[in-house]
Amino acid sequence: MDESRKDGKNCPLHLGSDCYCAKAVNGFGAAPGKTAVLLLAHGSPESPDQVPEFLQSITGGRPLPQQVVEEVRHRYSLIGFSPLPCWTLRQADQLARSLQMPVFVGMRNWKPLIADAVKAIAAQGFERVIAICMAPQNSRTSVGLYRRAVTGETKLPFDLDFVEEWHDHPLLAKAFAEKLRSGWDKACAQNGAKLPVIFTAHSVPQHTIREGDPYEAQSKETAALVAKEAGLSAEDWVFAFQSQGMSGGTWIGPTVEETILNLKPKGHRGVFIHPVGFLCDHVEVLYDIDIFFKQFAENEGMRLWRAESLNGSKTLTAALAELVRKRMLKSERWLT
Repeated sequence: MDESRKDGKNCPLHLGSDCYCAKAVNGFGAAPGKTAVLLLAHGSPESPDQVPEFLQSITGGRPLPQQVVEEVRHRYSLIGFSPLPCWTLRQADQLARSLQMPVFVGMRNWKPLIADAVKAIAAQGFERVIAICMAPQNSRTSVGLYRRAVTGETKLPFDLDFVEEWHDHPLLAKAFAEKLRSGWDKACAQNGAKLPVIFTAHSVPQHTIREGDPYEAQSKETAALVAKEAGLSAEDWVFAFQSQGMSGGTWIGPTVEETILNLKPKGHRGVFIHPVGFLCDHVEVLYDIDIFFKQFAENEGMRLWRAESLNGSKTLTAALAELVRKRMLKSERWLT
């Protein structure tokens, strides 16, 4: 953790004294109790210089071609900083205040690491942990890896209640719809005509879906629920997968670039992107959408707008809180 951020003066989210960096891997003023919550996220390096180490964590030490490493480093240098850990810590704090329960944070590929969060939970003697991935759509390439990182190779000192998926939670759809309506209405006014909405989620290898992974279907279901909540008609939106991998193989599509090209002949001179596969700003949003896709659209004579990410959304916090409360209620009924 960057030492200069601990007093909040250099907070990249401009939160000042409310900066959450110093709260990594703790219970956010944990109240007494037997149950804790653990939020799980991908993690992100704090500077471009940390990218090689970050990528090694993702690949489990397997080396990547140097051009891939340099390309990822370049993307991080353009956005300056990925705020994914900051937003996750803020959501944890908001959730802890809402539930009046201890909420921990663990990152799979960066600090605060999941293993360290598990140790902190065990050290405080909690008997049960409700774990929620900040990736609502279930895939073995994401949620499956988070579960494995939590369980590790030794028996856990607490009971683990792992939320496998929550892509269809009504409050999640509401949170996304709030951002969609506010951003889309303004963008359409600026464009002078209704803009087509492109819902997106991170692509995964094609073989993953062929082997029965539910991720593709769940991502599209989330988009449909958000569209319904926001009052969009079927003609108002399409779906695309973004951020296909650079390591070869076939990844699911259509891509955002293909989708933009398909919309252009229909007379559209702009698009509005809403990434419903991501809960906060990070490199796939700040670079892939805000820089690369925007430039791609401009090269085609089109403009591109994006919905604001959920980030510190209180409606997202409410969704997380409801997930926890339902798990706790279910457990109490089972015990009685």
